[in-house]
Formats: sequence, C-alpha cells, structure tokens
Amino acid sequence: MGHFVSAERRALRDTGAARRTLLQGVDPRSRILAAVLFAVVIVALHDMALLGIGLGAALLMMLTARLPALPTLKRMATMDTFIIFLIAMLPFTVPGDPIFTVFGFAATWQGLWQALEIALKANAIILALMALVGSMEPVTLGHALSRLRAPEGLVHLLMFTVRYVDVLRGEYLRLRQAMKARGFRAGTNLHTFRSLGYLVGMMLVRAIERSERILAAMKCRGFTGRLPLLDELAFCRRDAVFAIGLLAFLASLIAAQTVSPA
Repeated sequence: MGHFVSAERRALRDTGAARRTLLQGVDPRSRILAAVLFAVVIVALHDMALLGIGLGAALLMMLTARLPALPTLKRMATMDTFIIFLIAMLPFTVPGDPIFTVFGFAATWQGLWQALEIALKANAIILALMALVGSMEPVTLGHALSRLRAPEGLVHLLMFTVRYVDVLRGEYLRLRQAMKARGFRAGTNLHTFRSLGYLVGMMLVRAIERSERILAAMKCRGFTGRLPLLDELAFCRRDAVFAIGLLAFLASLIAAQTVSPA
C-alpha cells in the first residue's frame, strides 16, 4: 500500500489536485456516479443551446476542482485529435443543404450541425470526467470503485497500473539508452522497424517476468486475491446537497430538451 501512496502523490503533483477543493469534500462514489449520469444526459441532448449549457457546467466543474486551465485544455485537445477526422468528414457525408464544394464533394449544413453537436458533447463529457474523476486520487478512485462493487480484477488492474507505470517507463528508457549506446539511430528503414519490434517484445518479456516476481512476493505476504480496504466511506450532508443540485440541473436539461422544438 505504501507503493500505491507514493504513486498517488506523484499523480497529484502532475494534475495539480493536491490543493483542497470543494469537490474533495464530496464522497468519491458520488463523484463517480455523477460523472456517469452527467455523461448519459449530455449524450441524450440534441439542442445546441442546452449542449452549450452542459459545456459551461463542465467548465464550472473544472474551476471548482481547481484544475490547471492550460494543461487541462491541452488534454482535452488531445482527445479532440481522435475525433477530428470524424468531425471533419461529417459535413461531406451527411446529405442536406450544401454550403460549399471541395473537389466535387459538397459540405452540408446538416453535417456541420452534427459535427458541432458531437464536438460539444465530447468536450463537455471529457471536462466533467477530468473534474469529477480525474482530480481524484488514484487510490481513492480504486477504493470508491471497489465500494461500488466494480469487478475486483479491474480495480486491481487500476491500482497496479498506477504503481508500476513509472517502473515500466524506466525500463523502456534503459532499453532505449542501451540501443543508442550500440549506435542505433531511428530512421524509415527495415532495420529501424525490426529494432523497435525487438524493443516492444523485450518490454513485454520483462513486464511478464516482473509481474511474476511481484505476484510471488505478494503471495509470500499472504495475498489471497483481494486487497484489504482499511478506510470506510460514508455519505454525509454535503453529498446529499451535491446530489440534489446535480440531479436538479440534469432534470432541467432533460425537461428543456423535451419541450424544445425538434
């Protein structure tokens, strides 16, 4: 558990969440459930004004969690790169009223509208997740998931990933340094691809060997497949206020979507 705590502190320094915030006083289980419910409601919305309100609420959560603005927006932009091609292609693939033509392909207002809708939904959800869940300490997140009856295998995977991702990164850097010491220079040729393949394979082999040693060490210390949780989580008045406020906000979005014209 001491290893988990040290990895947790490093993660806190990276995210800037070590400072006391209003969200830190909310039960972590409430924050996880709130993030899931927020995402479900945002996905169900179609009105642009309501999606803008949802994005504004996500930004407010980010400010409440005191996440550093520039690194958080950079992470959000990284997520946008995965959907940028989908968003860019939608105006040319959805039939409707044309706006302009590129190489014979017409971009439509309907496709552009759908692209904006997807972008608003994706950014609102990712911001809310970073504020509600991403600002949470990794050990606390694993604890909360366990109390929510999440599969123990997934909880253990999260905990060990937090602990050993830096170890594997150090192993990777040592292997790369050894390759450079032997004169390796990356290029666009078969030798480079073969060498990088050997690097990935060696990383997998060393990861498996290390996991076997770790498992043997844990069994020697009495590990039976479960990690004991010493702290107890309890809902309080602040959790009730948080839940009521969030439910009222989401219910108002759903009601406004229901009465808004199609």
